Amino acid sequence: MQKIKVGIVGSAGYTGGELLRVLIYHPNVEIVFANSASNAGNKLSDVHNDLFGDTEMTFSSDFHSDIDVLFLCVGHGDARKFLEANPVDPKVKIIDLSQDFRLKSNTAYQGKDFVYGLPELNKEEIKSAQYIANPGCFATNIQLALLPLASKRLLPDQIHVNATTGSTGAGQKPTLTTHFSWRNNNLSAYKSFDHQHLQEISESLNQLQPGFLADTEAGSLMQRAADKINFIPQRGDFPRGIFSAIYVDSVLSEEEAYDLYNTYYAEHPFTHVSKANIDLKQVVNTNKSIIHIEKHGNKLLILNATDNLLKGASGQAVQNMNLLFGLDERAGLNLKSVGF
Repeated sequence: MQKIKVGIVGSAGYTGGELLRVLIYHPNVEIVFANSASNAGNKLSDVHNDLFGDTEMTFSSDFHSDIDVLFLCVGHGDARKFLEANPVDPKVKIIDLSQDFRLKSNTAYQGKDFVYGLPELNKEEIKSAQYIANPGCFATNIQLALLPLASKRLLPDQIHVNATTGSTGAGQKPTLTTHFSWRNNNLSAYKSFDHQHLQEISESLNQLQPGFLADTEAGSLMQRAADKINFIPQRGDFPRGIFSAIYVDSVLSEEEAYDLYNTYYAEHPFTHVSKANIDLKQVVNTNKSIIHIEKHGNKLLILNATDNLLKGASGQAVQNMNLLFGLDERAGLNLKSVGF
């Protein structure tokens, strides 16, 4: 088949680099431009040194619509600004990795709506969409741990989440809490109970379990989400990956829970359910999410491990591109984990 022509804006950052790493070897893709005004003329491998020997392509300051799909790997708030300043031909599909179009109140662009791009929730809608809002990394991990319960309206009134993420989740720009001397051999919590990803998580859960969220008169979306999901995010002393430990009250037995999760994910090639305990290295460098379940008294414990830069960002964006263009969902994404 004719190759999909791809343009990338914001290609010098972490998600842009991961996207390039996957798409350079994607059998159905031609990268037309990798936009980065600050790096224009430099080789991709000058910034992403893992690409040395893989490509001689250079960054470009150009932007045009002579492409099939545009990936926006820009900061939160910048995607909408970019599209307002640089109108895109309506024929071009857009996959936005920022949070600008994820919430139901902010999906409109050029007379169409961005579809929330979690394949395990909206696969059929993604296939026929024009614009995709790629989910957040914490949101992807936590939703995948809870969607099967929501599908059977088994989510209780209170959900407890403790999740630890690697330093790449904070982006490429150095900060106090990503500095090696602070982050190494360290652990801290941040944005406890009010992380921004709570909003998209709660909307997705409410999609499968109507009534999970209180009505709009009960407060803002963030307030209503925080009333139900007790989320403690943590900064881990490793570069990439998210490991979450979630527990809920549940009447399901352990075997019933495994049956439910295996059935729900039977047609989803990147989400797997393991009866053996799991660890983060099983998923780092892959587009996988691996779930483990245990029953303790009346508590159901759900563990989930995900790579924040792949299934939580760029890998999922490629998965969405594959669905948009009728390709095998796994095309370009058969990646091996770093086992040791």
